[in-house]
Amino acid sequence: MNKMPDTKGLQRRRKVRIAKIQRAVLYALAAGGITAALVAPNALRVLEQFGWIKTRRNPFYTVNESVKRLQENGFIKKDTRGFIYLTEAGERRVSEFGVDGFHIKKPNKWDGKWRIVSFDIKEHRHGLRDKFRQTLSAVGFVHIHHSLWVYPHDCHDLINLLKADYEIGKDILYIVSDYIENDKVLRKHFELV
Repeated sequence: MNKMPDTKGLQRRRKVRIAKIQRAVLYALAAGGITAALVAPNALRVLEQFGWIKTRRNPFYTVNESVKRLQENGFIKKDTRGFIYLTEAGERRVSEFGVDGFHIKKPNKWDGKWRIVSFDIKEHRHGLRDKFRQTLSAVGFVHIHHSLWVYPHDCHDLINLLKADYEIGKDILYIVSDYIENDKVLRKHFELV
């Protein structure tokens, strides 16, 4: 007896996968104003690093289709330059999800290195500077000194994406360090002890 494929089950799994990708896109926009960079090659790795998506198909097609559907449903809008923004409806939708999705996926074991982000964004761009700070805080960085933020796990792709998205590449310095003086508080905060 031949078994018929479970088309309803396949459709249900496809809808769940699409919903996860749409949620990832909304989270990415909320977390960092990630706009047209969503279609950049490293953006998909960042979304996977967050644990938001896993796709076997052409990831660019999948994300672009999700962006199209979100736009059709009024959660995002595109300006004339192709930049994508959350609408008020999109912001409400993200707030319904909660903030759990903003943290970078942690590896099983810490590699003993600190990721430090230093920035010097000029006063006339203070709105952008505030948004960058909010993004770092939302993904789990800890503010340690003036414009110095620290995180214990690899996030190079995320920082590169934010540099490109905010057009502040020359204003951001990403440092990987083996040592931070008196890091016991940081180790405790990140549960590394």
